[in-house]
Amino acid sequence: MKGRILIAIMLISTFGFAANGDLKPCPDKPNCVSSRATDSHTIEPFHLASNIEMQEVATLLTTLDTHVSVMHDQHRIHAEITSRVFGFIDDLDLLLLTEKRLIHVRSASRTGYYDFGVNRRRVERLRTLLKNQGIIQ
Repeated sequence: MKGRILIAIMLISTFGFAANGDLKPCPDKPNCVSSRATDSHTIEPFHLASNIEMQEVATLLTTLDTHVSVMHDQHRIHAEITSRVFGFIDDLDLLLLTEKRLIHVRSASRTGYYDFGVNRRRVERLRTLLKNQGIIQ
């Protein structure tokens, strides 16, 4: 069990998370949104309505789309979403800041340049889902 947790943590840290545990910045392409960005990539973080477990959010993420793979620990979630038609993989990363009652979010395409707003719409669909469940305000 401890080995699986260690592998999951190592895998999580190689995707949308920087070495310091924060979200990686968006690349200079319009196919990424992040609540840590201060430019055109910016999107609002999620404001918690109550205390949560990341397992609860991870479970809800699997209902967001049909091709979602999720890994998580107590404070981070990494999800890979595979597009139905071409099989492109997008990365969705969530970072829980319990003391600030926030979840920071980053959604980015792994390949290509323009995503036609797919990542921004995905984050907003997740925002709606979490609001409907009473997890965020």
